[in-house]
Amino acid sequence: MLRLFAGIILVVALVACNNNADTEKAADNDTSKMKTEPAMSLLTDQEKADGWVALFDGQTSNGWHNYGGGPAGTAWKITDGVLWLDASQKYDKDPSEKTNMKIVGGGNLVTDEEFENFHLKLEWKVDTGANSGILFYVLEDSVKFKEPYETGPEMQVLDNERHPDAKITRHRAGDLYDLISCTKETVKPAGEWNLAEIKSVNGKLDLYLNGENVVSTTLWDDNWKKMVAGSKFRTWKDFAIYKKGRISLQDHNDQVSFRNIRIKRL
Repeated sequence: MLRLFAGIILVVALVACNNNADTEKAADNDTSKMKTEPAMSLLTDQEKADGWVALFDGQTSNGWHNYGGGPAGTAWKITDGVLWLDASQKYDKDPSEKTNMKIVGGGNLVTDEEFENFHLKLEWKVDTGANSGILFYVLEDSVKFKEPYETGPEMQVLDNERHPDAKITRHRAGDLYDLISCTKETVKPAGEWNLAEIKSVNGKLDLYLNGENVVSTTLWDDNWKKMVAGSKFRTWKDFAIYKKGRISLQDHNDQVSFRNIRIKRL
C-alpha cells in the first residue's frame, strides 16, 4: 500500500513539472508578454548635483509644445519612458505638399524654455528609412518662420543605410546638417539607440554621437558666415544667427523615438 501511495505521488509530481514547463514555454512564445524597454528618463542623484535637468519626465510631454503654440500633437506618444512619433498616419509625400510633410497629429516639438550656453544629451532611434533632426537656437516666430529649421541649426537624425539623404554630403546622421560632415561615422543601424550630444559654449559648438566628438566648429564668426553662405541656407538671413533659443525635435514625416532627454546650462 505504501509503495502504491508513493507511486501516485511521483506521477502527480511529474505531471505538475511537465505542465509548468509547458506553461513557461507558452509564455516565452507569447509576444504580448514580452518585456518592454525600461523607462530611462529619470536623473540620477549625481546628475542632479552636477546641474543636469530632465527635459522629458518619461511620462508626459510637459516642457514641450508644438512649434507655433499648442500642446504636443496626438501622434507624439509616450511608451515606457520613450517619446516617439507615430508615423502610421503619414501625409503623402507629394511634391505639392513639400512645405507640410508632417505626420497627421504630429508637428515639430519645441521646448517651453530657451537656452543659451548648454550641454544637451539624448538618445534617439529611427524606423527603417527614417529621417528626423535635433535643432537648437530656434526662434519661435511662426508668423515669420514656418519651420524651426529656418532659424535653428540641426544635428541630423537618419537611417544612413536606406534614406536617400545619406547620399548627400553633410546630410548623414550626426552631421551638422548641410554645413559640416562627421569626422567619423559612429551611427548605429535603424532600430538601435544612439546617444547624441550637443554642447555649445560662447560660440564653440561640439556634436557627439555615441561618445565620439564628430563635429567641432565656431558659431557666428567670419568662417561660420562663409560656410553658411556656401550652403542651402545662403539666402536665409535669419538662419543660425540667434545666440539663444529653443530645442526642437523634428517631424519629418517618419517614425522616430527619443528618450533620456536632459540638459545642463553652462
